[in-house]
Amino acid sequence: MKNTMIALALGASLMGTTALAGDVRLMWYSDGVEGEVMKDLVARFNAENPGINVILDEVAYKVVQEQLQIQLEAGSGPDIARVTNIKTLAPHWLDLTPYLADPDYWRTNFGAHADWMRTDGSDAITGFMTQLTLTGGFANATLFEQAGVALPGEGATWDDWVNAADQVAKSQGTAAAFAIDRSGHRISGPNVSYGADYIGADGMPAPVDDGTKAFAAKLVGWVEGGQMLRDTWVAASGSTYRAAADDFINAAIPFYYSGSWQIANLSTKIGDGFDWVATGSPCGTAGCSGLAGGAALVAVKYTQNAEEVAKVMEYFAREDIVKEFSERTLFLPAHAGVAAAGGLNWQTDDVNVGAALDAYVAAAGDILPAAGALPAWKWASPVYGALVNRISQVMAGELTLDDAFARIDQDIAEQVAAAQ
Repeated sequence: MKNTMIALALGASLMGTTALAGDVRLMWYSDGVEGEVMKDLVARFNAENPGINVILDEVAYKVVQEQLQIQLEAGSGPDIARVTNIKTLAPHWLDLTPYLADPDYWRTNFGAHADWMRTDGSDAITGFMTQLTLTGGFANATLFEQAGVALPGEGATWDDWVNAADQVAKSQGTAAAFAIDRSGHRISGPNVSYGADYIGADGMPAPVDDGTKAFAAKLVGWVEGGQMLRDTWVAASGSTYRAAADDFINAAIPFYYSGSWQIANLSTKIGDGFDWVATGSPCGTAGCSGLAGGAALVAVKYTQNAEEVAKVMEYFAREDIVKEFSERTLFLPAHAGVAAAGGLNWQTDDVNVGAALDAYVAAAGDILPAAGALPAWKWASPVYGALVNRISQVMAGELTLDDAFARIDQDIAEQVAAAQ
């Protein structure tokens, strides 16, 4: 309780909703270069709108995941936030509709994903997706070539990819064959590929099924066998997120499963260090599904400057601004008009980037229905958190798999009961 109060006080003092007229605080995290792009756009907005002062609070993703909810539940927080835990926190978002100059513009261009960021049954306009994402893999093509191992082709399974990467690891002396981000979200596409379905017939979380059990057993086995980079999952606790991007960037692993949001990060940090490719999602027994998602820019209902917040949101949602942001960040746009127009001029000289973006666009057609339903499902985040917490405990030798599955169901049931 003491730690919670300290975090709440710290968050409120640094990023609490402001009462100063015209001030709009925006909590922002970055995966790659988008923070620099956003600082430029904020500076331009402030110059063009002298009556409004946007204050960009750049924070670590962990702050957004772990501290923002504490602030919101206390009726505080920033005025606008960039978040991925969109559906679970939807009761805290502001309905912008009364403040927007043209609500139909938002419904036309962002309506396809509006349910991801509002409570069930609502028609509120609460924000927009800054980008669409899809989970998927990346391979160090240079390491594969040096090892004389062919990149697995279309239809390759998870076992195919791990075995091939393991050959590369042994040949080239890398730390492990592959890593997957420490995230329940990240393993959910693979779980569905083995037949998992988290959503019961009543819309509530279903018990852990054979599909989830199958991929969880593979993950644990790959850690025990040394194929999967152990520290990514075991060197953290609870539902703490941990990416393995730096391990891939430093050529410590030849195969990495993360998602499309990493493209700009990889391009910036790898440079011409080695050639890399996007692989799509390896296949399981039911398909080759990734999990769609993305980050949303949402308005917080506890703001005291709703009209100013709406003007800021309208600026960043403008078609020309979304197009520029997408081109500079190498993110797939969630704006229907921008996507339909095409012709995005990706601002990069990296020959790896265009092919990687194309690969993710193609892989979007492989999303299975059970994965496609998750972004708009209110219980997705509790399921993700329980999965990553308990499976990592098995990897650390603290639980058996059977114990973990029972506790996952128990953890989810407790969170559902608390929420209701």
